[in-house]
Amino acid sequence: MNKERLIPLIVATALFMENMDSTVIATSLPAIAADIGTSPLTLKLAITSYLLSLAVFIPASGWTADRFGPRIVFAGAVGVFMLGSIGCALSSSVTNFVFARILQGLGGAMMTPVGRLVLLRSVDKSALVNAMAWVTVPALIGPVIGPPLGGFITTYFSWHWIFLINIPIGLLGIFMALKYIDPIKSVDPERFDLYGLVLAGIGLAGIAFGLSVAGLNLLPWTIVAALVGIGVVSITLYVLHARRTGSPVLDFSLLRLSTMRAAIIGGFMFRVGIGALPFLLPLLMQVGFGLTPFQSGLVTFASAVGAMGMKTLAASIIRAFGFRNMMTVNAVVSSAFLAACALFTISTPLLLIFIILVVGGFFRSLQFTAINTVAYAEVEAPQMSRATTLVSVNQQLAVSAGVAIGAFSVETVLALHRQTELTADAFAPAFVVVSLISAASAWFFWQMPTDAGHEISGRKAIEISSRKGAERGAAAAAVKHATEDTQNARDQRLG
Repeated sequence: MNKERLIPLIVATALFMENMDSTVIATSLPAIAADIGTSPLTLKLAITSYLLSLAVFIPASGWTADRFGPRIVFAGAVGVFMLGSIGCALSSSVTNFVFARILQGLGGAMMTPVGRLVLLRSVDKSALVNAMAWVTVPALIGPVIGPPLGGFITTYFSWHWIFLINIPIGLLGIFMALKYIDPIKSVDPERFDLYGLVLAGIGLAGIAFGLSVAGLNLLPWTIVAALVGIGVVSITLYVLHARRTGSPVLDFSLLRLSTMRAAIIGGFMFRVGIGALPFLLPLLMQVGFGLTPFQSGLVTFASAVGAMGMKTLAASIIRAFGFRNMMTVNAVVSSAFLAACALFTISTPLLLIFIILVVGGFFRSLQFTAINTVAYAEVEAPQMSRATTLVSVNQQLAVSAGVAIGAFSVETVLALHRQTELTADAFAPAFVVVSLISAASAWFFWQMPTDAGHEISGRKAIEISSRKGAERGAAAAAVKHATEDTQNARDQRLG
């Protein structure tokens, strides 16, 4: 297997493990809570502590990869994630479980951005679209198969196994990384910005944690607002600090690049809408329609089927239409399929729901692949570690914001209707709200230059080939025209 296929699969192994783990646990929380003697609501701290750990440590991933080499850091991050998984399986109290999840978050914070950095430094830009497609699919499949897999393991085996299944996957990922990833190191690693890391960590933790618990009724709204407010103030102070340092942990100067700016701002809005889907859809299926967690998981698995179908076509579609045109139109199309979920009722045939989710999954996966690829189109090699860190932080905040907006929309509908119990009708407005936010991202993608990412997509080669063909045609026409003029002149002389 060539490097363009092998490296993405190694990186995808870690991303699959991380994404699946974070959704499997949601299904198994009641069983875990009963076993260790606490309530499922209290155990929600396990999810929020993981997100908190991600937010704090992601900014340090770029410098760590430059200092010690992305191969070693990536393999080490997988190992730390495995240790956290073992800790979760062995936990007998809430405290032990939360600390194990924080350790998992430390590993996950390094796996995702450093994994992308490994990919960017190992694969030629011309092959990046196909490589990102291979990475994107497992990352999308993980959250989809997580709920049915978690329900199946918890029901027929034991909740401990939802964490222990990470061990063979992680061992395979470490072995493949050390064997096949080149040991690339930065020649002159930058000075570590500890003050910036503290400001960024507090800011991101406050915003991510605040958004994550919003709508879950874990904390009063005043505390949630205070957390988000502290996060915003800290991020503002960080931005002021970053302007004065030459090696910021989050390099916002990259937003001067048109493709990076579109991927960050437009990508955030798109992910806010799409990130709410894994939260809203299972609730609609289980609470609104009365399906079991296992049945609900089987229905939502349709999105993974669509994502798999995209894998082989993404590069051809982007090459044919270009990043700007494709991403602008596809943002609207994907959002339309998201809005279609608002039309689901208890009488809607499951086959129709399945078809809509399959087709919608295809277009969503295509958009994710394009966003994740075009972000690096103009980034120079020395800036790659900073770019992957910035993109990873943006994704994490977008998912947290998507869940918060989805939950807030549902809570608002209940309040307006003066209802205390969830019904299927409460979800329709939430799907409409998040789909409109997602569709609005199209404007930012349209702001990219017409030739954005052509070197990556291969469209530049097509245009050059077309231009040469047109030039050859024009030259041939000129020769033909000159020949005809000569012939006419000769005929006139003979006449």
